[in-house]
Amino acid sequence: MREKALSILVLVMLGTVSAQKVTIPIPIGVSVAQTSNVALLGREQVIGAQIAEQFFNSQGGINGTPFKLYFEDTSGDEAGAINAFQTQINRNKVVAIIGPTLSQQAFAADKIAVEAKVPVIGPSNTAKGIPQIGDFVTRVSAPVAIVAPYAVKAALKLDPNIKKVAVMYAQNDAFSTSETGTFQDTVKAQGLEITTVQKFQTTDTDFTTQVTAALGTKPDLIIISGLAADGGNLVKQLRLAGFKGLLIGGNGLNTANVFPVCQQYCDGVIIAQAYSPTAPGSLNAAFRTVYKNTYKREPSQFTAQAFAGVQVVVTALRALDKQKKLDQWDLPELRVALMKQILSGRYNTPLGPISFGPDRDIIQESNYVAQIKMDADGKNGKFEFLK
Repeated sequence: MREKALSILVLVMLGTVSAQKVTIPIPIGVSVAQTSNVALLGREQVIGAQIAEQFFNSQGGINGTPFKLYFEDTSGDEAGAINAFQTQINRNKVVAIIGPTLSQQAFAADKIAVEAKVPVIGPSNTAKGIPQIGDFVTRVSAPVAIVAPYAVKAALKLDPNIKKVAVMYAQNDAFSTSETGTFQDTVKAQGLEITTVQKFQTTDTDFTTQVTAALGTKPDLIIISGLAADGGNLVKQLRLAGFKGLLIGGNGLNTANVFPVCQQYCDGVIIAQAYSPTAPGSLNAAFRTVYKNTYKREPSQFTAQAFAGVQVVVTALRALDKQKKLDQWDLPELRVALMKQILSGRYNTPLGPISFGPDRDIIQESNYVAQIKMDADGKNGKFEFLK
């Protein structure tokens, strides 16, 4: 018996047998964009995750065991996301990853986690096909096919005379290309005419060509699918060029960080939302209070979704800990069990009640539409929710 034990010890030292146990505090990865033009979204996600870390650890963590978030910057491209995921899996030894920020990044990086059997929760990956990347991928971000049509219907309610629509989107971003497809299908379903479809890059700053082409078709409504930096600049340049009709912004503009970009020209932009700061529920109220007290503004959808991502992982870990204390699990075994537990749960989050369907996609009961209202000085604003 002693010889067998010694043999196993030698094999472990040689790396041929895994003795990888879960460490305390429980490591959870958050891989989002903290640099690049995507950071306007990713920094909000960092804030949401940090609020969740403080909130749930103050409640005893995972049945008395604390957890720790490991943050890795994905920047704004696929290579950054791949590197961040590899670091989370191989160095930080996380039990799950919340991220990345962009759908484009998810299509590149999530498959690495799938191969390693590490659960991934997309906090803002709304493009078509995200859960289908693999068995260890889900999301707390409602797919664009569900959310985007609400914005078009809200615009028609505000202006029933809309007939002609110009569409503009970032062709180098998977989410934007997916979202514009949904927008265009919705426009056609409403019997409206698409006068032009203009493409741009998320790195663009000068949209003269696209603006001139779009306004030349005399649209009543313009729909933009891009990110906060490029989308906000496009809004500003459309207004400066004289467009006075309604503007719809996609999910990438769904953050107060767009206000400094387009300033007073943000006013009136319509954006579908998967979150409302005024939604009922004690958890949302607590989350909103912490955010407002610290940042003096309302939390964004991106902040709430990151909070929800951490909440889902922590809640599932609490359930597993009741079956067997987490420090007694082998890490690979826990990762597999955690994914199953995540998908079987129901969660009352700041987003409202959510769960996951047989396709591993989010089931979210509440969706909203807001219109940006800027202050008179054009420096600050808010999302005013439409009924």
